[in-house]
Amino acid sequence: MKSEPDTYSITDLQRQHRTIWDGVRNYQARNFMRLMQPGDLAFFYHSNTNPPGIVGLMRIVEKNLPDPTQFDPKSDYYDPKSTPDSPRWQTVMVEFVQIFPHILELSLLKQQFTEEELMLVKKGNRLSVMPIIPMVAHKILELVNPQTNSE
Repeated sequence: MKSEPDTYSITDLQRQHRTIWDGVRNYQARNFMRLMQPGDLAFFYHSNTNPPGIVGLMRIVEKNLPDPTQFDPKSDYYDPKSTPDSPRWQTVMVEFVQIFPHILELSLLKQQFTEEELMLVKKGNRLSVMPIIPMVAHKILELVNPQTNSE
């Protein structure tokens, strides 16, 4: 799950402990969030920064919550076609798990994974939420803690 650190960073989540992941306005990303289950882990990715990369982990604690920003006319994410009785945009509640000891830079991820393995490395991909298969997630965690390979 991507966020620009100037907007919302992993340290913001660490400080707040929990937050809703609001403002997603792409149907494919929204549909990926609809598949999430409480207890699932998600990587926190800092985008639009130098260098971009995975900076930590969070856990999904609630799913299919109406995104409140869709109802707020003052919000950048306001959707006049959405109503409380028929919300178009759902989100999840996430909680902080950990900040990684080092950023897993996009350049490293591109060296380690193909486009088929990790959607994130596909040229032109701008989705803010995307699934990661367990095998790839495990390899990403190994990049964070290489000593786990020898156990």
